[in-house]
Amino acid sequence: MSGTSLDGADAALVDFSGATARTLAFASVPFGTELRERILQLCEPGSDPIDLAARVTHELSALYANAVEGALAAGGVARSSIGAIGCHGQTVRHRPDLGYTVQLNDPARLAELTGIAVVADFRRRDMAAGGQGAPLVPAFHESMFRHPQRSRAVVNIGGISNVTWLPAGGRTLGFDCGPGNVLLDGWTRRHLGRHFDEGGRWAAQGHTDEGLLGRLMSEPFLDVPPPKSTGRELFRLEWLEQRLPQRYAPADIQATLADFTARSIMDALDRFCPATDEIYLAGGGARNPALVDRISNLAGDRPVEPTDTLGVPTTHVESMAFAWLAMKCVRREPIDLTAITGARGPRILGAVYPA
Repeated sequence: MSGTSLDGADAALVDFSGATARTLAFASVPFGTELRERILQLCEPGSDPIDLAARVTHELSALYANAVEGALAAGGVARSSIGAIGCHGQTVRHRPDLGYTVQLNDPARLAELTGIAVVADFRRRDMAAGGQGAPLVPAFHESMFRHPQRSRAVVNIGGISNVTWLPAGGRTLGFDCGPGNVLLDGWTRRHLGRHFDEGGRWAAQGHTDEGLLGRLMSEPFLDVPPPKSTGRELFRLEWLEQRLPQRYAPADIQATLADFTARSIMDALDRFCPATDEIYLAGGGARNPALVDRISNLAGDRPVEPTDTLGVPTTHVESMAFAWLAMKCVRREPIDLTAITGARGPRILGAVYPA
């Protein structure tokens, strides 16, 4: 998995042979600066030449293969025992409103490089069935984290934040709820020249601009009921710039963005996920203390914990999810995302590229 935060590729080696899934190993390969910048170019409307997309796809294939090799080596598992690689690819454009989504991926090349069958192209069948194509991981969250007596919310804070609601005795709901790290990281790159605000320390130096926070929270997407999904097409620095005050301190904007991310998450839970007993965080944002503290303060008496407490490290959740999705595809088992993406019914997601 490589997500909208553009930090690297994660690979989880997952065993589904027992009663519960087990992660045997995990590997992460960071993006180089040049690759990250080229992907960012492709995320900007009007700057996506075909040759650039092809070159980036080739680089991604090699990087994904390295992540697979790292996971195999860390787990001490022979490639002959692997059922399939689930590879989502790198999203550079997601426009469910126009009926399309674009992930840079070359699963045939990855199969050739690794000698292992690859399952890819998970989103488009869902979109063909009338769904948004995202988020997909709530189905995995349901299989791993549901509790029969307690209503849980699992919040993945990647570039975009998405929520999975697992009500006790009720139907799973999942949706994108707003920005995760995308604005925080972009603002940090612009003003500090770093890829992200480590530990939220820069945000902790600033003070929230309540007027700006109110303008950010007035974004219409936040009021739209699920199913819904979004991406960098909406939450970009240009979107932020249209709402900035004339004068500001950059650290204050970073603090405000941290509050905006936390507020949009908790507002979504309060609106669309009533009577949530406990909240679990995953993704890169779960390792940002300034952000987690803000979420915890807004959660009141609802406990906020990392998914580590449920047995799955926060950094492993999404790559494990695509191992699970690959397993479901190989077994030809349809996944019901009707309440999550709005698809017309259960569908088998993904296409298989044999080794």
